[in-house]
Formats: sequence, C-alpha cells, structure tokens
Amino acid sequence: MNSTSPNDMAGILRRVVSLVGLLNLAYFGVEFTVALAIGSVSLFADSVDFLEDASVNFLIVMALGWTARSRARVGMTLAAILLIPALATLWTAWQKFNLPTPPHPLALTVTGLGALLVNFFCALMLTRYRYHGGSLTRAAFLSARNDVLANIAIILAGLVTALLWHSAWPDLLVGLGIAVMNADATREVWQAARDEHRAAA
Repeated sequence: MNSTSPNDMAGILRRVVSLVGLLNLAYFGVEFTVALAIGSVSLFADSVDFLEDASVNFLIVMALGWTARSRARVGMTLAAILLIPALATLWTAWQKFNLPTPPHPLALTVTGLGALLVNFFCALMLTRYRYHGGSLTRAAFLSARNDVLANIAIILAGLVTALLWHSAWPDLLVGLGIAVMNADATREVWQAARDEHRAAA
C-alpha cells in the first residue's frame, strides 16, 4: 500500500493552494469589473472576497514550511484578513442604500454562476487537505466553502430581481449575508489558530 510522506504531502498541498490562489485572483478581476459596471453590492462583496482568498492562499504557500507556532500566528492574522470583505460590504451596502438602483439581473446571475463554478472547483480541491497545515488550510477551505454558498445566493438574487422583484433589495440582502458568513469564518479560524498557538507554547 502506497503512503504519502509528509514532504510529499506538503508539496502537493503547495501546488493545490497555489492553483486555488491563481483562480481566485483571476476571477476577482472578472467579478470586480462586472460589479462596478452594474452597481452590484453582492458582486462587489464577492469580488473583494476573491481577492482576499487569493492573498490568503499565497500566504499559506509561504507559511507551510514554518513551525506550528508560526503557522498559528499567521492563522490569527488571516482571521483578521477575513474581516476585510465584511467591512467592504457594509460600506458598499450603505452607499447602495442611499441610491437603491437594482443591478442588471442577467449580468448578476451569469457572473454569480461563473463564481460558483470557480469556488466549487476550489473547495473540491481543498476538501482533501483541509485538516493538513492546521488553521491555514482550514482558512482556505472555509473561504471556498462559504463562497459557494454566497454564489448560490447571488444567483438567486439575480433570478428574483429578474422575475419577481425588480429592486435593489435582493442584491443588498445577499451582500449583507456574505458579510455575516465572512464574520463567522473569521471566528472559526481565530479559534483554531488560538488553540494551535496554545498547544505549541
């Protein structure tokens, strides 16, 4: 029976996380451009989240060879980084609240579908490794998992805007929901990193 050595596992994990980071960075450009063009809070929030995920994954690649204590410190830093999309979403939502123009529903739905495919593929790749590398890879997996749920909600917001309620509110509510999910992911990553730091002390 073949077994994977820790060094081989670290190499595989680096390649997987690097690919996830590149995919997130590429789709950030797509989603951010569309968000600005159609004035979508949920797409803006999700695009910032793509950029944050890319940063997190590239940081994980650098930190994988570090000691458990150092990785735990980085994990706590990542928990703070995970708050950035939530804060950006709140600011964008406030601006949209003052000018409640609904986004273009077809562009919203199609862009959300593209994001769903990217994030589902990333989550699928990370599922096998989410318990390797401690809080770092757990942060990457949680981000991808939450993004899949957020993208489903974005697609639904687009459909609701097109078919049932031509309003800015479906987009606004989904954007705020993304902020809440990011806050919960922050809590989980912080707790995992804090426990690792205490264990390594």
